[in-house]
Amino acid sequence: MEETELCFPQLNTSCVKPKRPLSDTVLIYMILSFISLLTAALNLLVIISISHFKQLHTPTNSLILSLAVSDFFVGFILLFQSMLIDGCWYIGDLMCVVYYGLGYIICYSSVGNMVLISIDRYVAICDPLHYSIRVTQKRVQVCVCLCWICSLFCLVFLNENLTQPGQYNSCVGECVIIINLIERVAVLIFYFILPITVIVVLYMRVFVVAVSQARAMRSHITTVTVQGSRKVTAKKSELKAAWTLGVVVGVFIICFCPYFCVSLADQETLFNVSSAAYVVCLYYFNSCLNPLIYAFFYPWFRKCIVLIVTLQILKSGSSDTNIL
Repeated sequence: MEETELCFPQLNTSCVKPKRPLSDTVLIYMILSFISLLTAALNLLVIISISHFKQLHTPTNSLILSLAVSDFFVGFILLFQSMLIDGCWYIGDLMCVVYYGLGYIICYSSVGNMVLISIDRYVAICDPLHYSIRVTQKRVQVCVCLCWICSLFCLVFLNENLTQPGQYNSCVGECVIIINLIERVAVLIFYFILPITVIVVLYMRVFVVAVSQARAMRSHITTVTVQGSRKVTAKKSELKAAWTLGVVVGVFIICFCPYFCVSLADQETLFNVSSAAYVVCLYYFNSCLNPLIYAFFYPWFRKCIVLIVTLQILKSGSSDTNIL
């Protein structure tokens, strides 16, 4: 018989390490490490771009900045996720709860940011005349702060796990947390059903209006005046932003729904480590895709990358550079 490999060979209560070829283990660590570093690096570029260049200090970009911050931290969480896939948790029970707590905060702040982005695009496309009045930089900043504060409330669900870390582990080297049915229903309603419903309804309305406006532009049903041409240009920029952020929201929902379904599938544990690890990675990989979407659709982001990589942002007055 083959000798059983334990997570902690010196302990009799250690979990059994899943048998996997060394090459597969190395490959998993390499891929997750690469995605982790790439996610952190790309989102750091987004953060620096929007924070540094004054021309990008707009309400919409402030929401993108908030989303990039949460995506940036996902890059670090992915490093811990590799341990769950490997089948052994080596850094203690308290860090297990901290890991899930950070995951919750980042997850739910991302959901909140997506809701705010959907509302922003809804007002910009469906009520463009009042957009600059209703959506101001200060209001967006307040909403972003409230979004992050509300995401902290999810830590209430981990209260029992924080008081006695590791109480639900069946062996040493396992990372398991448990929440009760009422809390599970609350998470399902307030952090999944309601936000996703709001996002889908608002963007369905946005796309209906955007398509009608695009058809009107192609049919030249606009007054050809100097003032009118400026309005059309503004509408085109807003439409492009709507389509781009629509792609971001769509990719987010595709990656988020399997993650949440698996999270709530088990009747006793919020996460079944063996079955959910890869689905969780799919959700976290979404954080790497967002900057790539910006790079593909936004010329200003590609221009910012060049200025950052070539260190031209270190020059005096670089924040006033014409980006758009």
